[in-house]
Parts: sequence; structure tokens; C-alpha cells
Amino acid sequence: MEKYTYLDNNATTKVDEKVLLDMLPYLKENYANPSSMYEPAQISAKAIEKARKEVANLLGVNDPKTILFTSCATESANTALKGIINQYGTNEKNHIITTQVEHPCVLSVCENFEKKGYKVNYVGVNENGEINTNDILSKITPNTLLIAVMHANNETGAIYPIYEIAHEAKKINKDIKIFVDGVQAAGKISIELENSDIDFYSISGHKFHAPKGVGALYVKKGNLFEPLFHGGHQEKSLRAGTQNTPYIVALGSAAKLAQENLEYEKTEVKRLRDKLENGILSQLKNAKLNSKSKNRVPNTTNIGFEYIEGELILLYLNDLGIYASSGSACTSGSLNPSHVLRAQKVPFTSLHGSIRFSLSKFTTEEEIDYAIEKVPEVIKKLAKISPFQKELNELGL
Repeated sequence: MEKYTYLDNNATTKVDEKVLLDMLPYLKENYANPSSMYEPAQISAKAIEKARKEVANLLGVNDPKTILFTSCATESANTALKGIINQYGTNEKNHIITTQVEHPCVLSVCENFEKKGYKVNYVGVNENGEINTNDILSKITPNTLLIAVMHANNETGAIYPIYEIAHEAKKINKDIKIFVDGVQAAGKISIELENSDIDFYSISGHKFHAPKGVGALYVKKGNLFEPLFHGGHQEKSLRAGTQNTPYIVALGSAAKLAQENLEYEKTEVKRLRDKLENGILSQLKNAKLNSKSKNRVPNTTNIGFEYIEGELILLYLNDLGIYASSGSACTSGSLNPSHVLRAQKVPFTSLHGSIRFSLSKFTTEEEIDYAIEKVPEVIKKLAKISPFQKELNELGL
């Protein structure tokens, strides 16, 4: 299909043309290994350090040396979580606090350590998808080693009080390590890590218009951790492996553009998101908003369609050139309903029919108008073949 409406930007984003142009020289003429001593290699090395500064700026960090480059956010999360636990974990320090709505790259690590004997508390959310800071703080014990909480939820867009959680937790026990998954926040909202109590913060380039295959991990000064990879001296010997210069350059370029674009995200992207949301909800009595937190990233909405199967919705939308998702791309192969929406206690009637729409700076008014027209048409068409005819008739479908 030549023309389509892409509304799955929380899964991945289009590479910005300027980002592509910035990285191309490092795939062509400036290809030298940045760890070598000769002059062409130093061109690559300087480009990496420039990118490090740009990423640090996006994260509100003064010292670029606190930024480590990785291949993706999953690697960053695994590096931080496993590194912290392997560095500081003992028979006594064996308690982890996280939430029920974390991304699988965090939950899977926590579940793995739980099998090894670590104690894990999975804190829930309220019906609006919000986390109560006190619910996390109340779980802290003298044995608590780590708190892992995301900045913004990938399915509902809800923003969590990470700065408050970190600050209050450190007041209870200054030795607790705080890891934040910032993947869905970077490039969408302002991030200020410099004066925070957050120890580790992960991002992924392909969520804000860099290519797939590059990420970063912020490590606050004074934090030690056991590296995930051992080998070379790259990234201060904390992440062995030849640095991926073109992709790191791309991440830096995308970070710079994202920082410059925050006001547009806050105003225009939010306006289009709200227009889409209101346009769909106003036409369908069986449409219920799952993204109910007042504090959420500006590009994301999640809507549940009662008594309609979500996979069918996506298939019908696909035929019309509208691309969305039913949750995290990392769990799209699962037939189980979203763990995020289950934690939020979304009613069974719409749990299986919930669709996430996520926009970007490239989303146009025309695309939103098209989605507002076609999504209700699909829902009404599917209502005619739903086994829940009585319930849908009562809702006027």
C-alpha cells in the first residue's frame, strides 16, 4: 500500500531524514574503528563523544561520561538490573521492588532472579493506570536492594512519579539502587536526571526516530555494577564490543532533534492525539478510554472496544492501511490479554478489544481524520458479526 496511516510509534518510529544523513558518512568514508590510534579512527571517536553529549543533554545530565552506549533498551535494562544484583546482591540484600506494568525486559529479569531465590514485590496500579508512591515505599525493607520502575507506560502512556519514588526511597535507605526504564519518555517529555536520585536510566533510539539497534544507559556517578559483557575496553570497560559508530551518531542526532522538538510534542502531537481519541469515543458507545491518567505522554491513547475482538480490529484496520497495536510489540505473539490492562483492572468486556494508538511528529492531520472516519466503521462492521449481539444492540451498535 503506497499510502498508509501509521499509528504504532510506541513500537517503533520512522528514522528522521536528518538522522539518516548524519549517520551515512560513518557507514561510508568514516568507517574506521574508533578504538584505533590513527587519524581516521579519531574522527569516529570524536563523533561518538559528540553523540554522548547530545544524549546526555536529552536526559538532563551534565557529565556525558555517565552515558554508556548499548544495542537497545533491553540490553540496557539487563545490564543495569543484572549488574546491580550481581554487584550488590547477598543472602541478606535479596529484595527487589518493581511494578506489575513494567515492560517484559524488566519483568523477565525480575522473574528470573525470583526463581534464584530473590524476593520480588510487584506493585499494582489503580484503575487509571497510576502508581501510588506510598505503595512502593511501603514495600521497602532493610533487605531491599533495588527498585525498578518505568518512567512512562508503553501501553497507556501513563507517566509515573519516578523522581519522587527515588527521592523518598533514598531517604528510607540511601543504599537502594533505582533503575528507571525511560524508553517511552525519551523524546516525548522533558527528562532531568542530574539532580535526581535515579541511579540508572535506559533509552532506545528507535523510539524517537533513530534506527533500531542502538540504545543507551545512564549510570549515575558512584555506581558500580558487574558488566553484562566482558572483553574489550570500550565504554570504560563497562560494555565490551566494537562501538557501532554510525548508529551511535544516529542516536546522538535523534536525541538533539528530540530535545528541540519537545514543545511540538507537548502541543501539536497532543492536539492530534486528543482529536483522534475524542473523534473515536464520540462515535461509539462501546468505546472506553483505558488511558485515563491525567499525567501521560502526549502521543499515546489506549481505547477498549467492548464485545469486539482486538485482533480482528487490527486485521480490518490493516486492510484499510491503518496500523496500530493491541499492546507491547514484544508481546504481540501472545494471545493473553495485556498484563498492563489486567493490572489496571480493565473490564473483561473490553480487555480483549483494547487498541493502542501512538503518534509521532510525522503524524498528519489528514491521517488522524482518516482514522476517525475508518475506526468507527470497522467497529460497527465487526459488531454485526460479534457473538454479543444483545449487549451491542443495547449500546446502539
